[in-house]
Amino acid sequence: MENWPLGVFASVDAGLGVGWNVISELKLPTIQLHAPHPDKRNSATAKSLADQLADMGVRCTAVFGGFDGESYADIPTVVRTIGLVPESSRAARLQEMKDISDFTKTLRCDAIALHLGFVPEGPSADGYDGIVAVTRELCDHAAANDQYLHLETGQETADGLLEFIHHVERDNLKINFDPANMILYGTGEPIDALRKVAKHVRSIHCKDGTWSDQPGVTWGAEVALGQGDVNMAAYLKALKEIGYEGPLTIEREIPQDPVRQKSEIGAAIDLLTKLRSEILA
Repeated sequence: MENWPLGVFASVDAGLGVGWNVISELKLPTIQLHAPHPDKRNSATAKSLADQLADMGVRCTAVFGGFDGESYADIPTVVRTIGLVPESSRAARLQEMKDISDFTKTLRCDAIALHLGFVPEGPSADGYDGIVAVTRELCDHAAANDQYLHLETGQETADGLLEFIHHVERDNLKINFDPANMILYGTGEPIDALRKVAKHVRSIHCKDGTWSDQPGVTWGAEVALGQGDVNMAAYLKALKEIGYEGPLTIEREIPQDPVRQKSEIGAAIDLLTKLRSEILA
């Protein structure tokens, strides 16, 4: 497959991606998939979806987990509700991610991914060891399915993320780099962060955003690709510099407005196609 095939974040029945029916219309060679609801997370559904993707000539490059009870209403709510960090839901969510890993194997995809949640900065922090332990257990389950686990960036600084990966000590723990999330969460300049974590980056998002006037306290704003503070040309140049050759996966999180979502994804395809041809020339 060519370097930097375009892709889109998609969904069967839930989540923030484009609807399943839109995949073939976009005519892109790759997708990342938001895991379907538990009642569809079975081998029969996985085989059916795998066959449909094969018919469309589309490759699924990662399946993302998400959980009931998560909310991105504001940064404090994210801290309290997202991923495997909250202790009260950790065991159930770990089991759900293991189920997603098994579903993903049947889908013939070699990566699962998620927002792990707000990991405390540094191994001396309360709760850090427990988050390391649950991540190891999920990595080991994924490894048994010949899979990688990709952590989505945003909630930690680049340095904090590197330290966490070091402590987990699993070769199949990788990064899904989302430059806009670094801006939205106020955790660092995305291009600098990308260079720092480069050796662990196995997948990426193409998403844009603007800084909050109180970075790290209140949200920045997600905007259409090319309209924010990421600087997509600099981002793609940095991806080339670090040797990244995988998909450029467009994520535009406005599922409540599918017409606008599809239009802005179309514009993103045009922008990335232009930048890709210039930068890879």
